Amino acid sequence: MERRTDLAVEERELLGEDIKGVDYEEETVGGLQIERLRIRTERAGQLLKKPKGTYITAQLPPLTDNVRDTDERLLALSREIRRLLPVNGLVLVAGLGNVEITPDALGPKTASKVMATRHISGEIARSTGLDCLRAVAVMNTGVTGQTGIETGELLMGIIKRIRPSALIVIDALASRRLERLGCTIQISDTGISPGAGVGNHRARIDASTMGVPVVAIGVPTVVDALTLAFDLLDIDDEREGIRLKQEVSPSGRTMVVTPKEVDLLIDRAAKLISLSVNYALQSGIEVEDLLSLL
Repeated sequence: MERRTDLAVEERELLGEDIKGVDYEEETVGGLQIERLRIRTERAGQLLKKPKGTYITAQLPPLTDNVRDTDERLLALSREIRRLLPVNGLVLVAGLGNVEITPDALGPKTASKVMATRHISGEIARSTGLDCLRAVAVMNTGVTGQTGIETGELLMGIIKRIRPSALIVIDALASRRLERLGCTIQISDTGISPGAGVGNHRARIDASTMGVPVVAIGVPTVVDALTLAFDLLDIDDEREGIRLKQEVSPSGRTMVVTPKEVDLLIDRAAKLISLSVNYALQSGIEVEDLLSLL
């Protein structure tokens, strides 16, 4: 009975802590509990159902609305993002998801707060004192149902044209635990499969398909209803699992659970992630100066 989750640390919890080919460590940085998991072998990746690479999970206290009081968290998250990016070169930031559906709006809302600087150059940059800014391009991809274009196809076309040194993608994720919703941020260098958390798998977006390093950032905003039922009822028997699946997912319809305050959760998560991305990309600017530019 599969428990659906996008979080690597939750897959590790399901399998047990001692997995050959997986390095794991945790520490507290800036008030955040940070877990770092690195999958080193193909076999370990198959067991965890994740590609080889690095997965960083930050466990947050409930997100506050006043980001100016989250400097330590902001600095800690920005350092983790910066470690996965090339030092120099243009970076493309893409918000994935559907802004019309609140639990799926994290990507677009975050991208709208990321500072685009690719167009600031030459005399304009020098005269405004912004010649120290790193070049950043920002876009929202929408979803295939809105555009008729696969997200991966759209990104590949833009990457081929502007040739960034790296791609950052931001998307909502699925967890298997209610307590992780809005309180967890996952950062990885393995890319993402849009829609995987709700069973709507699209073409994978990673270094092999995009041709550049891909850093994926996400916050779990939904729990699969069947996964939640399995965990709450602690069902491991296969027959009971089949019966429960028929009741929770009648006619094969997939249901998800999300908090009633999900709109607030999305707004606060978007604010914190966008500031972390901005500071990771513009590390030559003090936080106070960066806030004044936004």
